[in-house]
Amino acid sequence: MPTMGALHAGHAELVRLARARADRRAARVVVTVFVNPTQFNESADFDRYPRTLDADLRACADAGADAVLAPAPDTVYPPGRPIPVPDLPGVATEPGLEDAFRPGHFAGVCQVVSRLFDLTEPAAGVFGEKDWQQLQVIRAMTLAQGRPIDIVPAPTVREPDGLAMSSRNRLLSPEARAAAPAIPRAIRRAAACDRPEPAERALTDELTAGGIAPEYAVVRDAETLLAPCGRSCRVLVAARVGGVRLIDNAPWPGPSEAPAT
Repeated sequence: MPTMGALHAGHAELVRLARARADRRAARVVVTVFVNPTQFNESADFDRYPRTLDADLRACADAGADAVLAPAPDTVYPPGRPIPVPDLPGVATEPGLEDAFRPGHFAGVCQVVSRLFDLTEPAAGVFGEKDWQQLQVIRAMTLAQGRPIDIVPAPTVREPDGLAMSSRNRLLSPEARAAAPAIPRAIRRAAACDRPEPAERALTDELTAGGIAPEYAVVRDAETLLAPCGRSCRVLVAARVGGVRLIDNAPWPGPSEAPAT
């Protein structure tokens, strides 16, 4: 289970999911904690990312991890040994979502995840659904590399008011924290729409009413993250709230499954 640390209750649920899966297979759970510099677009964002290793170790132990690997940067990226960026799948470059707003981000993600897979040689990797595009990128990359690794999705864990748990939430001011639940409200409102266009309008309207200007608020194909094409879809939102960038997503039911309005 690769993480960048600053673990919260949502991470603990991922560890428990990994623990239950490992117990069925007589396997072990390893959590990696590494704040990866190659996936940050802004050095200030990298510098202020929370580092809480002692608390992370306790959280991993409490949730049932067998081991934590917290490598030094020189272990992940040995001096004098270039670590290649894997070929990026289309879902990392074409949707115009995280790939557009965080150029170079998925190159860093694929580079570090591939390297952590090299170091740990796992049978499975557990990733949260909150970073939905990242989940699809890693799944596609792993398949393209021919690695015998199952990519296991874990449902998003939420605060009582619906906000998706994130290490970034602790950076929110009280005013921004009060405004942030407009994101899950907008997603719920979009889920009640029976076509993508009204769903996207509902997303934007709810966010705007909450004082939030989204970077994107869209309905996309759940696998490719391109325009909906009759398969399962996903509602995806990214927005800055009080200067803190938050992302969230949820399944979009579609015409035959949308709840009554």
